[in-house]
Amino acid sequence: MTDRSRSHRIFVCALTIPIATAFAYAGSEFVAEPSWKPISAEVALSRLEEYLHTANLPAPRQDEIVELWRTSGSDGGEPALLDRLAQCLAKADDRVAKLVEFCAAANKPAQKLPDFAWLADSETPLLIRNNMRVYLARWLVQQGYYDEAIAWTDGLETDDTVAPETMLFYRAIASHQLVQPNQADGALAQLMQRQESLPTRYQKLADLMKHDLSGLQDESLDHIARRMNDVRRRLAQGRPGERAQSVEKGVIESLDKMIKKAEDQAQQQAQAAAANSSKSPSSRPMEDSRIAEMKGPGKIDHKDVGRNANWGNMNDRDREKAMQEIGREFPSHYREVIEEYFRRLAAEESSDKP
Repeated sequence: MTDRSRSHRIFVCALTIPIATAFAYAGSEFVAEPSWKPISAEVALSRLEEYLHTANLPAPRQDEIVELWRTSGSDGGEPALLDRLAQCLAKADDRVAKLVEFCAAANKPAQKLPDFAWLADSETPLLIRNNMRVYLARWLVQQGYYDEAIAWTDGLETDDTVAPETMLFYRAIASHQLVQPNQADGALAQLMQRQESLPTRYQKLADLMKHDLSGLQDESLDHIARRMNDVRRRLAQGRPGERAQSVEKGVIESLDKMIKKAEDQAQQQAQAAAANSSKSPSSRPMEDSRIAEMKGPGKIDHKDVGRNANWGNMNDRDREKAMQEIGREFPSHYREVIEEYFRRLAAEESSDKP
């Protein structure tokens, strides 16, 4: 064996041994390293102390805040870290104190949320800015303000906060409630990379959301019903704005497609039935040795089955038949969604008449 071939063999072995070892430890499957890791209480405290040293606070105040951290929770629970940090930061910054007080208030705003623009200000210290955005987003999800929650966590990475699992969990809930399955699946997949370290409630709810989304199909009646519930939620919060109107428009378009599909299927079935009846064999087959005697005039009545038929042109009987076609494929409680759609159409037609 030449020196060159021997060197080449050694080089190949050096490459293959670590790869084979990695696969052996992974049970013959490649296991990717999780993209995030939990933050320990010690790391969170070090971040707080670093902020206090740069905040120009009096030494006694800094000692008071550090002591509050040590006495406010020793259980080490990851979600508790966010609350402990918020309580400590409230002692150092009045804006944080007002935000914590707002989220803890018994009376929640029904329509207009306060302006927390300082959370997006680059002059706000990173420790406050990043963690209090997650703190606020958690409260927003709990109160049903899903769009705002996603907006406040947009751009945040898991390393930016002391509670990365809280950020991922509530981001997944918000996307799930907004019927955004791709975004929800992404957040859930990232969250479950550290399943063994998550609180039990996070694990259970994450599993439920994954199971729920696995059976959701785009443009299905289930998908439409969830979007209609989203519209109802927005209207109940007193926010009939562009977002609510956009979702409502999408619902109507989806229902139009579904009803048109049901009409087409009903029409195709009727045409197939007519074609089959015309081809049914006679009870007395024609004898081969005889020439068929044509006694009819050779004329037929042309039936207008219509072109581009739509729901408004259908009579009551055909409309009910199409409704039944929809009802066969979906649970009975979805009929309410369709009926509400027709009530809306009727209202629009009456308003268009002079």
